[in-house]
Amino acid sequence: MSNSVSSIRALLSPAIEDYLKTIYKLQQSGNASTKAIADAMGYSAASITNMLKKLGDLGLADYKSHRGVTLSPAGEKVALEVIRHHRLLELYLNEIMGYSWDQVHAEAEKLEHHISEQFEDKINEMLGFPKFDPHGDPIPGKDGTIPSHFGDLLTEVELKQWYIIKRIEEQAPDFLRYIASLGLIPSTKIYLESRAPFNGPVALILNEKPLIIGKEAAQCIHVGIVE
Repeated sequence: MSNSVSSIRALLSPAIEDYLKTIYKLQQSGNASTKAIADAMGYSAASITNMLKKLGDLGLADYKSHRGVTLSPAGEKVALEVIRHHRLLELYLNEIMGYSWDQVHAEAEKLEHHISEQFEDKINEMLGFPKFDPHGDPIPGKDGTIPSHFGDLLTEVELKQWYIIKRIEEQAPDFLRYIASLGLIPSTKIYLESRAPFNGPVALILNEKPLIIGKEAAQCIHVGIVE
């Protein structure tokens, strides 16, 4: 990221950065409505509206009543830098400090607004310039670039095929503990045997053993074909 982004961030509160990060993520899923932002952040619609207007006044977003919000180029750059900090911190906490992958999100949330660019560069170098965090989420580059595609949902790919887990989308600690207890973590190879109709379970083979998971869990797993 450029020094200009850092200079903008120096003027922003952690709360504003959290809004920008949340809006960016919702934009990627195609729904950055006021209600979606309120649901994601746990604030009232009135509070969300007031902040969106403030973001507009700061030139960080384009907000239109009843039509949602779109980040400006400056707002998107700030969001990506915060996300970069967050995901590097998650990996640092996991690989260097020994935190489990269900613990790193909450700690990174506290730290992401406060580390310096020098510290970011140092942990990036220490970790070997990683591309993904412990959950398989892509780490934005220093220039703000980020992959637009990182696997397909397990519920949407072809049956009778070997896949490698790329990303776990749901990151609630209890879900991560559950999915890890099954061995379904990034870089793991699985065979997709079948999907039952009417929201039924999904049958896999993992380490030569059958494994059945619910559709709700399967919808959080992104995979790629084993080459």
